[in-house]
Amino acid sequence: MEKRQYRYFDLIMVLFVTVLLLSNLLSSAKIIDLGASIGPIPLIFDAGTLVFPISYIFGDILTEVYGFRRSRRVIWAGFGAMVLLAVFVWLAGVLPGEPSWVADANFGPDVVPGQVAFDTILGGISGLAVASLVAYFAGEFSNSYVLARMKVATGGRWLWLRTIGSTLVGQIVDTVSFIGIATLLGVFSAEQFWGLVLTNYILKVGIEVLLTPLTLQIIAALKAAESEDVYDYNTDFNPFRLDA
Repeated sequence: MEKRQYRYFDLIMVLFVTVLLLSNLLSSAKIIDLGASIGPIPLIFDAGTLVFPISYIFGDILTEVYGFRRSRRVIWAGFGAMVLLAVFVWLAGVLPGEPSWVADANFGPDVVPGQVAFDTILGGISGLAVASLVAYFAGEFSNSYVLARMKVATGGRWLWLRTIGSTLVGQIVDTVSFIGIATLLGVFSAEQFWGLVLTNYILKVGIEVLLTPLTLQIIAALKAAESEDVYDYNTDFNPFRLDA
């Protein structure tokens, strides 16, 4: 049987992968401190949190419109892109740099040498790779699975509840996995653990909730444009399959 051709599927996949790569770059580059706290827990978060929740919105759109199987392929595409990013950033970091860029006394005491700046800003990407990949894999598939199963269970009703509910599950899996593994690997300090977990989770879920009206509009428009609305009645939810 000939497979369906979609007008916007590839575009959504590209945007999804772009958001993932951008979030990894920002996570390595900066930890943001809002200067506030919830009790003894400071509200701090890695900068990737600003954009990463958008990947879950794309995940909701993909699963709701095109089904779990096609969403699964996109998740694997994102996984592969993240591996390539980590490998080549690491490779660029370990290859010898041009001497005046690496460290030049003429820069003066207030100028950070190139290699030091590179390692400080981008060196964390490779250190975050394991945490990012494990958390991404577990979180995205949890989100997609819960959304697909809820769609069947509710007969396609209460889309707002399904997108938020799947995000609550996916984001807690992702956040605890990512921060936990990164902390064990020494990327984040143990003192930062609960602050990062709490703030990341609140922000990620909060962004999803705030953007829910937009998400619902996009889903409705895509269903109409693509003439598609997949229900995963007999889907094999094995995350390691690549067929669509």
